[in-house]
Amino acid sequence: MELKESMLGDAVTRLRRAQGQLGGVIAMIEAGEDCEKVLTQLAAVSKALDRAGFKIVATGMRYCEAAESRGEQAPMDRAQLEKLFMALA
Repeated sequence: MELKESMLGDAVTRLRRAQGQLGGVIAMIEAGEDCEKVLTQLAAVSKALDRAGFKIVATGMRYCEAAESRGEQAPMDRAQLEKLFMALA
């Protein structure tokens, strides 16, 4: 299934935010910041990436469901979507 930014606006925003957070984590490590602070920020990056991934899967599920309701062939079947979902879990 092809992803278009217009379909995934919120996920793209989350990924951009995570990209900035990750840059901050790298800068913290390079500056010799406290381990606890670094790991707290790294956990935030991880959570942002997880949420973006789940948003992408949810968007794919809605897209495929809408295609099926219009009588069209969905680009992915439920088993493929479930596999992607489970890869994030």
